[in-house]
Amino acid sequence: MAVASGGGHWVQLMRLRPVLERHDTCWVTVQQSYREQVPEGQRFFAVTDATRWSRWDLVKMVLQVWWLVLRERPQVLITTGAAPGIVALQAAKLLGAKTVWIDSIANVEQMSLSGQKARRWADLWLTQWPHLAKPDGPRYLGAVL
Repeated sequence: MAVASGGGHWVQLMRLRPVLERHDTCWVTVQQSYREQVPEGQRFFAVTDATRWSRWDLVKMVLQVWWLVLRERPQVLITTGAAPGIVALQAAKLLGAKTVWIDSIANVEQMSLSGQKARRWADLWLTQWPHLAKPDGPRYLGAVL
């Protein structure tokens, strides 16, 4: 399962498409219009776009993402953030999936708020900036996105 919010988070996830499209990948994001970017034959789901300031939308999005993770039962979950990504990361980890968080390259000064929370749930916790890497994580394996 590959999960990302809209905008730059989705763009960065799409940069992983050449690798992900070789697998049975389920794509989750917040914009229905992104469906056309998903490889033909792969599953696509749009969930409610929400932030921590839109409480009702946040509740809807959390329920939608949890339902998708429960239904799809991914073996691996990869996300570039933000809100739907951290929710999916938590749900997938609790169901035994391997989880990967790639913090947005836009977060130059520090890890994003979601990225900081992802530490607890990610098997592989990555930053795209070498100066943000620390011995106990996040790891820097290159600015791939």
